[in-house]
Amino acid sequence: MKHSFWSLLLISILFTGCVTKGKFRDLQSQYTDLRRDYQDCQIQSTESRTRATSLEARLSEAQRNNEDLRETLNQCLAQASQGNVNIGKLVDEINASNRFIQHLVQAKNRSDSLNMVLVTNLTRSLTPSETQDIDIQVLKGVVYISLDDRMLYRSGSYEITTQGEEILSKIARIILDYRDYDVLVEGNTDTDPISKTNIRNNWDLSVLRGSSVVQALQTKYGVDPSRLTAAGRGEYNPIATNSTAEGKARNRRTQIIITPKLDQFMELIDQAPPASFDVY
Repeated sequence: MKHSFWSLLLISILFTGCVTKGKFRDLQSQYTDLRRDYQDCQIQSTESRTRATSLEARLSEAQRNNEDLRETLNQCLAQASQGNVNIGKLVDEINASNRFIQHLVQAKNRSDSLNMVLVTNLTRSLTPSETQDIDIQVLKGVVYISLDDRMLYRSGSYEITTQGEEILSKIARIILDYRDYDVLVEGNTDTDPISKTNIRNNWDLSVLRGSSVVQALQTKYGVDPSRLTAAGRGEYNPIATNSTAEGKARNRRTQIIITPKLDQFMELIDQAPPASFDVY
């Protein structure tokens, strides 16, 4: 359509009046220039439309990416929020556990302190010769008093000697001072078989020896029998080899085991402190 306009213009000029050849060439040159300019404008317009289309596409793509990012962010925030709830619960549980552990540690420290006082008082009450045949240890909150059988009984017997009664009287005074503790008396033997009309084997001997000590603590020294337990382990709890005389002598022993009462320990667990919101 644009081409027809310029052609008609040129023809009208030619028919409306006579022009020289030079003038005609000038007009033809102008026509050529105008036509080139028009083509350039067409090209620029096309490029502009192309650029506009490309920008719109990129904008649309960027908007889609933005929406995708927003959706991802919302998902992350939702997950983080749920994670915070779980972390909060976990922190509460950890705090409660830490407080319970601290509570038990304090109770254990108190028990250990009492046990050390018990051991100190007992050691002070013994003579140097007596301490040579008595082994006192504190293991995991429990006091173990190990007595050589030569201090307590005649060979192959469960009857307590005079020397044994003196030792038990000193131990009984300590037991009486610790009324919140239970007492287990455990007899042990070596592997040598025993042949007595009233004792069938080492099981019998070990139990009878434990029972003799328990009854002496009760009847002669006034220890509450509800705190006492008699036991025997025969030859099956050795602390040394039974292949030598020295080892057998160590295995023939009576252990007095002083321990906190189990029901009080369970009460301690039930009285655990509530959870705290402080992170340790």
